[in-house]
Amino acid sequence: MKLRDQFRFVRQNMKKNRTRVYMTILATAMGCAFLIVLASVGFGLQKSVVKEMTERRIMTQIDVYGQETKENGGYRQLDGKDVQAFEEMSDVKAVTRRKMLQQEGFYSIGNYQQSTQTVVANFPSEIKAGFELSEGSLGKGKTEVVVGYNFPLNLAVKGEQTNEFFDEQGQLKEEYRYNGKLIGETIDLTVRKIEDGKEIEKVYPVTVVGISKKPTKEWTEDRSVYISEELLKEIEVFTGTPKGILLDSAKQVNLADLEASKNTFDDVKVYAKNMEAVQGIVDNLKKKDYATYSVVNELKEVNLMFAIAKAGLIFIGTIAILIASIGIYNTMTMAVTERAPDIGIMKAIGANPRIIKRIFLLESSYIGLIGAFIGTIVSYCLSYAVNFVIPLIIKQAFGEETPPELIFSDIPLSLPIICIVICYGVTILSGLRPAQRATRVDVLRAMRREV
Repeated sequence: MKLRDQFRFVRQNMKKNRTRVYMTILATAMGCAFLIVLASVGFGLQKSVVKEMTERRIMTQIDVYGQETKENGGYRQLDGKDVQAFEEMSDVKAVTRRKMLQQEGFYSIGNYQQSTQTVVANFPSEIKAGFELSEGSLGKGKTEVVVGYNFPLNLAVKGEQTNEFFDEQGQLKEEYRYNGKLIGETIDLTVRKIEDGKEIEKVYPVTVVGISKKPTKEWTEDRSVYISEELLKEIEVFTGTPKGILLDSAKQVNLADLEASKNTFDDVKVYAKNMEAVQGIVDNLKKKDYATYSVVNELKEVNLMFAIAKAGLIFIGTIAILIASIGIYNTMTMAVTERAPDIGIMKAIGANPRIIKRIFLLESSYIGLIGAFIGTIVSYCLSYAVNFVIPLIIKQAFGEETPPELIFSDIPLSLPIICIVICYGVTILSGLRPAQRATRVDVLRAMRREV
């Protein structure tokens, strides 16, 4: 019997018991849909978490916090030698290093003011890493500064700020905000020091020559002011401390530690040429006892956690298919009993037992694959419904809005493939024993319709 004839024979036999076959297919489809939808929750949440992580951080960025010291097990701050060593490493695109004014800088222009972070940055490395200006140019002179994109948006009218200053999104209202041009204007930086228990202030006039580009992430703000190294040194002379640290004369401080921090950097980031190079750079830095962080490392841990969760969900879903396989086993057993005369005729005319076995395995495969196909279609429909309905339920029941980027259910192509493979394997095992039983049917008894 040709394979084409075997398929035709199987379809004809399935049509004879449509109701039973359809119910078995329905049970298999329900099992497959349950497996896919259940596992899709793990895939959906993983996609949401990974998306949030990758959007909030630059994938090629590696934060380096310090190097472990052998003396006391602590970490020392990074200096110029470390930065040079990082730049000489292979696959490194840029190394940014920043010094921070170790007190809050107060900036004012006319009747407007704000306090914000003051930074000394190495602009050539910053530009390599992706720093851009929205207008103006980079500072060249001692008193020329670049301000962050959000700096002008937070210059508020002097005085105590109350709730009426801000809108519903927490942004400063336009009527209380500085609306004049800033490029080319002079703003005053006020720095403080404490001497004999009294606070002394000094004003440094600086000129704004550039404004940074708007951050790509909506929730981030750049309100920093980027000053020159020369101006920071002048501030250090005034405060008498490295990086303008504000010290209370009543506090006991280690002057040697303060002096050691003078030529160190507060923020060092290494940028790889591409994402594939990140892991190699991180491994190289760890060998040299540098404390690092990269989103790639965190992604590995998150993906491992979700891989375990997804494996557990798929295992639970497989139980539903195993339950459905009982129906397939019962259907195939009944088919062997009902078709005993047909089996006897095939054996009488010389049919090979392997062909008889193959026919019944084909029938069980038909049931499993059709059920898996229907279950896959149903699961996609349920997945869309879950993503649409659950946020509405949460809003109605708890009065909370779910984040728009949160995905409750996601079905990648690999998930239906896994489901179909599992379903096919289970259906073959379910039909194997009835198929073997069919090959052992006695010809004479089958012809008398006795099994």
